[in-house]
Amino acid sequence: MKTKYRIIVPLILIGFTLFFACKKSFLDKQPLGSLGQTNVANLTGVQGTLIGAYSDLDGEIGLSTSTGYAYGSSGSNWVYGSVCADDSYKGSTPTDQPDMVLLETWSLSSASTSYMQQKWTMLYDGIQRSNEVLRLLAKATDISAGDAKTISGEAHFLRAFYHFDGKKMFNNFPYVDETINITNNNLNVPNIDKSGKFIDIWPKIEADLQSAVSNLPATQPQRGRANKWAAIAFLAKVYMAEHKYSDAKPLLDQLISSGVTAGGQKYALVNFEDNFNAATKNSAESVFAYQSSVNDGSQLNGNYGDVLNFPNGPGAPGGCCGFDNPAFNLANAFKTDANGLPLLDSWNSGAVVSDSTNLYIGTLDPRIDWTMGRPGLPYFDWGPDSKQWVRDPATNGVFSPKKNVYAKSQVGTYSSTETGFWGATSIDANNVNFIRFADIILWDAECEIEIGSLQNAQQYVNQIRARAADPSGWVYANSTYNAANSRYTPQTKPADNYKIGLYPAGTFLANGQDYARKAVRFERRLELAMEGQRFFDLQRWDNGTGYMSQVLNTYQQVEKTRHSFYFTNPTAIFTKGINEYFPIPQKQIDVENSTGETNLKQNPGYN
Repeated sequence: MKTKYRIIVPLILIGFTLFFACKKSFLDKQPLGSLGQTNVANLTGVQGTLIGAYSDLDGEIGLSTSTGYAYGSSGSNWVYGSVCADDSYKGSTPTDQPDMVLLETWSLSSASTSYMQQKWTMLYDGIQRSNEVLRLLAKATDISAGDAKTISGEAHFLRAFYHFDGKKMFNNFPYVDETINITNNNLNVPNIDKSGKFIDIWPKIEADLQSAVSNLPATQPQRGRANKWAAIAFLAKVYMAEHKYSDAKPLLDQLISSGVTAGGQKYALVNFEDNFNAATKNSAESVFAYQSSVNDGSQLNGNYGDVLNFPNGPGAPGGCCGFDNPAFNLANAFKTDANGLPLLDSWNSGAVVSDSTNLYIGTLDPRIDWTMGRPGLPYFDWGPDSKQWVRDPATNGVFSPKKNVYAKSQVGTYSSTETGFWGATSIDANNVNFIRFADIILWDAECEIEIGSLQNAQQYVNQIRARAADPSGWVYANSTYNAANSRYTPQTKPADNYKIGLYPAGTFLANGQDYARKAVRFERRLELAMEGQRFFDLQRWDNGTGYMSQVLNTYQQVEKTRHSFYFTNPTAIFTKGINEYFPIPQKQIDVENSTGETNLKQNPGYN
């Protein structure tokens, strides 16, 4: 699918969809080229525009070649989903990317960071491109009914994807469809109604996804395209965010029993590391992912969104830049008890994993060493991870990111050779997973807890744990890493004292709903750590209860006692009722309200 996105797209889009100027509205995108809609209202033009809408999934919208890298708009949401939660620290040095300090301390205002503007810009660029597909499709005369149906389904899917991401980020996010007349400067799309009440856009996101489900085929000729099952999965994800468990559960059941990838593979759990290896991507576990590629002549199709997130130091993969260092809190979550089960209540007390002064020596869930690099342990085929790979250990702990990084044997094949400084260092072909089959299984476990059977929920959790318990997928010491299949040989000595077990029959039922809910949420954290998901999971679990503030304030209070970001930022505090969402960029509010009429209203608690 990812066939030279950025070579094709500029030729198609030059007439009607370019990038935002900061002084203009998110809808003010006037034609600057010689091509107009009449020139591209055909199958070639519509398909090229559609590819342009897909290309925004990485979150870069071409900024890497114009105004610099848009670190705040990465498609993986690593800043917001991991750094702003309890997965990771900002990384690098204290003064590098100061906007991120405001985010990590939950202390930003509406106008105090460029990151909000970058994210807002990227999302509406994707929305605009999706809408342009639908506008062109209505005018084209050489497209068959079957092709038109599929194209419409993909455009509605992508429009829902970008609006959903905006809803998670900003909550009160305006909905924009293809009827908004950009040529007549109809710019002031409100997020409030006439009474000043915020407009709920969930129904429109649902409607877009329902349209996608109705129109998309079960399989696609290119694996990066959304199929019917991906649309069903995102609709289920939206229902989960809305706490509509009765709506989500039948979809999740259907996905588990019958869902297939765009390439026609039945959904299944694969070897854990295969989800994060460019050589094994688009597996049976991949429901929908951003398609990264390198060395294809474009120079711009790699995973630019995670360009900062490589170990930094001598002999380190990538060589730069030491951001997104996993937190001690996260490492401790992988502790297990004598039966190989998580320490659901005591995991973050006592000895600390990989700490030099208070070292934990007990058993661990083996997923820890695919999730993060730990000092002295194997880091693919790069040799042992090193403390020197952490730029500022006083604020960033001792761990390195890993899920986005390539193996040494993949240099030049799955890392870029086409660009300059970033080329052979931090641009790679690792896909960004938006939904994988493990998500679906754990969402269904949540539904079972809320409206179904605790026993069924336990079975789903045990499916995830059984995959992790397979020793063929562990990290081994004194062994050779084979990047072609994500495995070490010989498999004689595990890299650490791994022990992972299944919940014994009847555990959830005997301990009740609260215990089961805690266990499923904990499992989701272990399985999806460092994938930009954590903040948004806490957000939906909160649902006005204060759960999110309790988790994150407990996190930062303990981290202040460790060599962590919070040790040097002791005033950090998460405020209930405010920090569950991010502020709408002030530049956008100023533009949308410039006529004197309030169209765009700031989120509660932000100035």
